[in-house]
Amino acid sequence: MLDKLSQIERRYAELGERLGDPTLLADPATYRDTAREHAHLAKLAEAAARYREIHQAIAEAEELVAESTDPEMVAMAEEELADQRATLATLEAELKLLLLPHDPNDDKNTFLEIRAGTGGDEAALFAAELYRMYVKYAERRGWRVEPVTANVTGIGGYKEVIALVKGDGVYSRLKFEAGTHRVQRVPETESQGRIHTSAVTVAVMPEAEEVDIAIADNELKIDVFRSSGPGGQSVNTTDSAVRITHLPTNTVVICQDEKSQHKNKDKALRVLRARLMEREREAAEAERTAQRRSQVGTGDRSQRIRTYNFPQGRITDHRIGLTLHSMDQFLAGDLDPLLDPLIQHYQAEQLATAGGE
Repeated sequence: MLDKLSQIERRYAELGERLGDPTLLADPATYRDTAREHAHLAKLAEAAARYREIHQAIAEAEELVAESTDPEMVAMAEEELADQRATLATLEAELKLLLLPHDPNDDKNTFLEIRAGTGGDEAALFAAELYRMYVKYAERRGWRVEPVTANVTGIGGYKEVIALVKGDGVYSRLKFEAGTHRVQRVPETESQGRIHTSAVTVAVMPEAEEVDIAIADNELKIDVFRSSGPGGQSVNTTDSAVRITHLPTNTVVICQDEKSQHKNKDKALRVLRARLMEREREAAEAERTAQRRSQVGTGDRSQRIRTYNFPQGRITDHRIGLTLHSMDQFLAGDLDPLLDPLIQHYQAEQLATAGGE
């Protein structure tokens, strides 16, 4: 452990020196990557320094216990030893988590895509509720939400809504929201009071930068048209809406929220890059899943991840079998009581995997 921590401390110091070199500013991409790695190692370096200090304190206390002939001094040293060893055990557990492989996307801004699935108008209404829930959660964490595009239904729901969420550690928490969200409740449009089941899908994609995904101009087909609102009502008298088709993958992105064609094109390209990077990530994950399927099951978490049962006021996350009876607080953006156990669960899985290697 001490050897590994020494390597981390040396790397952290080296990165700090590089960031102090003004010539690095001439290469924005390298500067960005260096700054990200330095920030990621900061907690590790701090914990490593504390670990070394405690190790030293324990060694000194052990030496005092072994050499002292003063019973009072020995008793004090043994009490100090007990405290330091307990602190060391806690710090070791913290370090094990910090030493887990870092997801390079965790610190990136994130595109959130919410789409109504089965359930018609009721699914669209729930999609709008989920979107508001994520906006409130972002506000709680000090993140910023920038709407990208939305397909609104006549009764205030969303067939589809896309937003860019910016802030510290956005992807590290929102990535656990990807999948199918099922809702069970009596729809507003239901006159006989029967419970219906609807579904909404959520996609969570780290924002890709140009250096992450290279797209050639000849791979794109770009169309412009007039933006329109619900029911076909025109909201713009110029051809400002943009539809971009990535020809090799037939991926289509439409953006019409801005009045400027240039801004809509810029937003659409950013969504496209994120979708293409997510395709690459999913392909790599599928390959890894196939290799370990015989040991840990299918690993398919893309299906139903959560059920919102309104009559009983409960939310169940099927990945970890956790049920909460706090529907109102959850939809008001209090997601951490569920996200924290999810994160701990997957960290425990990583630790178990690391321990078996």
